Amino acid sequence: MSEPGFRPVFSLSRGGQQESVHYGAIAVVDVDGNLLASYGDPLLKAFLRSAAKPFQVMPFVLAGGLDHFGITPQELALMCASHSGTDEHVAVLHGLMQKTGIAEAQLQCGTHPPYHAPTAERLQWAGLLATAERHNCSGKHTGMLAYTRLRGWDVDSYVDATHPLQQEILGLFAQIAGMQVGELAMGIDGCSAPNWAAPLYNTALAYARLADPSGLPAAQADACAQIAAAMRAHPDMVGGPERFDTELMQAAAGQMVTKVGADGFQAIGLAPGVLGAGAPAVGIALKIADGDARKWANHAVALEVLRQLGALTAGQLTALRSYGPQRPVTNWSGITVGLAEPVFTLERT
Repeated sequence: MSEPGFRPVFSLSRGGQQESVHYGAIAVVDVDGNLLASYGDPLLKAFLRSAAKPFQVMPFVLAGGLDHFGITPQELALMCASHSGTDEHVAVLHGLMQKTGIAEAQLQCGTHPPYHAPTAERLQWAGLLATAERHNCSGKHTGMLAYTRLRGWDVDSYVDATHPLQQEILGLFAQIAGMQVGELAMGIDGCSAPNWAAPLYNTALAYARLADPSGLPAAQADACAQIAAAMRAHPDMVGGPERFDTELMQAAAGQMVTKVGADGFQAIGLAPGVLGAGAPAVGIALKIADGDARKWANHAVALEVLRQLGALTAGQLTALRSYGPQRPVTNWSGITVGLAEPVFTLERT
């Protein structure tokens, strides 16, 4: 049974009979704050999880950290990433650490095997344990530590919710999203950094402004522009091989910025003009109610939102077809036995 605010968005059928269904909620907002479309409750609060990363690096960019440490756009993209832990990602991370004077032992993100299966298997066969540098959030944590060093703050407590770094992050996001800090619901992310839940409407607005920050104060606009440009220019750093964020930004050819969040969250910013000549920038935020452990639903639902909005060409949809919107359900013998597909129509406002 659906939780309040969620509605059916994605169905799996077998033999023509529906077998299971995912519930979700979606908000589509333009850069001026107009709710263009929704499905379910657009004011439903959801944790951004890793979709917060472009905003978590913003205080560092605003303070001139890029110039101070000589940070490249590729390294900035890694600070916004949920990277796959490949050797390429680690090499960029090492360069970032060397520039900022951060040691791996200072990262408080924890450890997990690399998301990139061949890399994880190679480490396992070599008898090597995954370390913090392979963690998908290691770039974000390095950026947080670099900003803490730049400001001369206590380094050991940088993930404490009361740390001035974390307070600046919250204040900036709230301002860009058109909220008050007190309206955000707080929690702790899987990497131990503070994270927040905001209404889908406000997160979509923040992503619209990330895609087109021209209406923000000059310093914030410049920081947003640098962050979005880095992500669009280096999508391989933001995710990795066969990762949705990476492949969507590659297919969109500089017209979108997108970031997944754990437990079925996705946020996307569309550049001005994507939805037609003269159309404003648009933000999209969606949440899959059950967390989407198999990661089938949020990718397919995101693509279906973009398809219904007319944001992707037929060629772009073809390039992304492994993610949806429709996908065959196959058994262990590779036989197609069913269909997974979106089951919603956006409600225009």
